[in-house]
Amino acid sequence: MKIEECFYIGYITKTKGLKGEVQIYFEYEEPEDLLLDSVFAEINGKLVPYFVSNYKLQNNQTGNFYFDDIDTIEKAQTLVRKKLYLPENLKPVKDADEFLITDLKGFIVHDKTAGELGEIIEIHEYPQQYVAVVPYKFKEVLFPLNDDLIMEIDEENGILKVDLPEGLIDLYIGE
Repeated sequence: MKIEECFYIGYITKTKGLKGEVQIYFEYEEPEDLLLDSVFAEINGKLVPYFVSNYKLQNNQTGNFYFDDIDTIEKAQTLVRKKLYLPENLKPVKDADEFLITDLKGFIVHDKTAGELGEIIEIHEYPQQYVAVVPYKFKEVLFPLNDDLIMEIDEENGILKVDLPEGLIDLYIGE
């Protein structure tokens, strides 16, 4: 299995207990939609399969996992900070009409006052909200993606119309 044939789901953050249990942090949006019978860990540039014997997902994008043949804390410790992947054919298919806030990446932002700001190059997820990153006048402008600021989402043309609070852009560009 090659990395190009897989998609990234997260990484192992730490060991738990003495019997080989590990905690996984999922960077994949909805881990409950994944088929987690086995995962591939990236070790020295190669993908190594690990078969899941038992797991429990938490509400905070993490899960506690036991793998076959990993039955001591010492064996589990070797997996900490390893990136995890699943084969591309196991990637859940989202409905054609399903639109996630992360789908706004690549949209052009138009502010009611400042006009066109630029393209959303990144979307950060924080516990209470999503934050868009837009390069504007050689600086990065960050703003929350919430109903109070979003005026319109034009999916067809890839345009996000917002009404940013007065002074927000000036904070970033120093004018």
